Amino acid sequence: MEFRKKLRAFIELIKFEHTVFALPFAYLGMLLSAKTVPAFGKFFWITAAMVSARTAGMTLNRLVDIEIDQKNPRTKNRPLITGEFSLAGAWGVTGVSLVLFFLSAWILNPLCFKLSFIAIFFLCTYHYVKRFSFLCHFTLGLVLAMAPMGGWLAVTGNFSWPAVLLSLAVLFWVSGFDIIYSLQDVDFDRTHDLHSIPVRFGRGQALKISSYCHLITLIFLILFGFLSSLGFLYWIGVLVAAILLKIEHSLVSEGELDRINTAFFMINGWIGVLLLIFTFLDIFR
Repeated sequence: MEFRKKLRAFIELIKFEHTVFALPFAYLGMLLSAKTVPAFGKFFWITAAMVSARTAGMTLNRLVDIEIDQKNPRTKNRPLITGEFSLAGAWGVTGVSLVLFFLSAWILNPLCFKLSFIAIFFLCTYHYVKRFSFLCHFTLGLVLAMAPMGGWLAVTGNFSWPAVLLSLAVLFWVSGFDIIYSLQDVDFDRTHDLHSIPVRFGRGQALKISSYCHLITLIFLILFGFLSSLGFLYWIGVLVAAILLKIEHSLVSEGELDRINTAFFMINGWIGVLLLIFTFLDIFR
């Protein structure tokens, strides 16, 4: 019973369900790099690298922001605040995750291992950006944009323009929905001198900027599809993503912030998964 309680607290601590934001795009990069399913070993270590990097990043986020989370009514019940998960345990999880990440990158190929240090730098520092810049949403987007590039490099060991376009699509997609998510904390952030696009420009302008980010996302997905010579099933996936993004923005307005969790978790979780499914079917039909 105690173990299950700790496990639930750990899953809540790292928001394990958020893995669906980046992991499908890592798999997209992996599949499209060679347009074939890689060997199981390659698939396993790509998954291990992604999950461990995300676990380390999220746990560090909770540790770095613990004093802020204690003051914020929205976050004061997180496991580190309530004591359901210990600080020592969180540091231990971070250390183990970092070791697994570096090990995975080393096994994948020499370039992945070299670049893993750059990835960890951004994973360990993006949490601080909201303390001095409203561009914090784009630094988070940059961190998750490494997923498709990482999946691509893990298979080929070489940079490619299609991978860059897919990474840029992820960057603006994540930045756009993070702007929406940050609307919940506008008043708290202003009071505690934290920065975000909603704090800087107001709720209405923030929603417009978010919609522009998602429009740019679709543009990069279109460019990626043309450059990769993908077929009609991929384009159906892009259309579905466009419809879901439209629904997301229709759910959230200045006066309807209670729908943010639906827009953030449900819709964005499905976008990556469905795009992966349609692209997979397009490649192997």
